[in-house]
Amino acid sequence: MRRLPIFFVIDVSESMTGEPIELMEKGIENIVSSLRQDPHSLETVFISVIAFAGKAKTIAPLVDLISFYPPKIPVGGGTSLGSALNVLMDEIDTNVKKTTYETRGDWEPIVFLITDGKPTDDPSQAITRWQDKYAKNASLIAITLGLNADIDILNQVANPVLALENTDKNQFFKFIEWVSASVKAQSQMIELDNKNSPVSLEKVSNAGLRIMGNTSELNNHEASASDSSCVTLTGRCSSNRRPYLIKYAKPKLVEGMERFIQNHQYYHLEGAYKLEESYFEWSSDNYVAEQVDTSSLDGIPPCPQCGNQSAFAMCGCGKLLCIGDEDIVMCPWCEKSIKFSQGSGDFSITRGQG
Repeated sequence: MRRLPIFFVIDVSESMTGEPIELMEKGIENIVSSLRQDPHSLETVFISVIAFAGKAKTIAPLVDLISFYPPKIPVGGGTSLGSALNVLMDEIDTNVKKTTYETRGDWEPIVFLITDGKPTDDPSQAITRWQDKYAKNASLIAITLGLNADIDILNQVANPVLALENTDKNQFFKFIEWVSASVKAQSQMIELDNKNSPVSLEKVSNAGLRIMGNTSELNNHEASASDSSCVTLTGRCSSNRRPYLIKYAKPKLVEGMERFIQNHQYYHLEGAYKLEESYFEWSSDNYVAEQVDTSSLDGIPPCPQCGNQSAFAMCGCGKLLCIGDEDIVMCPWCEKSIKFSQGSGDFSITRGQG
């Protein structure tokens, strides 16, 4: 049996924390549920999921629709696009059957790469590897959630790059329906025509997607140390020592007001979220930490782990922890006892990569 391999390569960086990750998990469930109702897809479609943050790993190996179980999506610091592409190419080499003189291999893989930010690594070598060995034998569609991704870099590996400008829940699931319909159409087409064809872009606008061309003539892009669209901070609960993430985002500007608020550097609190210890395993090991001044951050959340009134207390070791009504707290990072006093002065703090 010739299989139609479908790879989902998903950005799980800190900027995806909260609703985006929840929607992505539900979206994959919906895609699989929809494909299971299509006899052509049941016969041919095999699915794999690769996640990438500071590191990239396969979180769901290539299996048929009946055997596929939607994975729990992790979170990590960084957006290592190069690592993601290398894991994808290794998976294609290992698990996609090639045509030989004796046997017909799998159909050409279809890849949906979904990201919301700019690479924090240098993906140039991985892009060259993709262009040299894989681009002619696979279809890679990149979808950006919002407009903060590096369109020029994505255009070097994807055909096409699509932008989901409105990322609210209803629009997101219209995009998910488009993905499901596209895979179904491919599955039916290969049975009728006995050949792979490019994924149709005829109905992308109905899904709220826009085809993106290159935004400049530059081919050299420096890796970004952190995502400029948001600020993420990692803390630990002083009660149970479990990690959490605080996320601030730039306010969305009303169209036409950009020229009145140029280069604004204020970030509003979006929320505080529980983290698993696996967050540190998914984060980049060689991140050069950047600082952010607290004067640019609007809002202080309670601790999402224990409910303490503030998740924004900093120890002398430079790490965040939560505090309640106690006079003395033990830092869950360095295990030193700290006595906090109220203060109104701003200070610098280490931010995540986003």
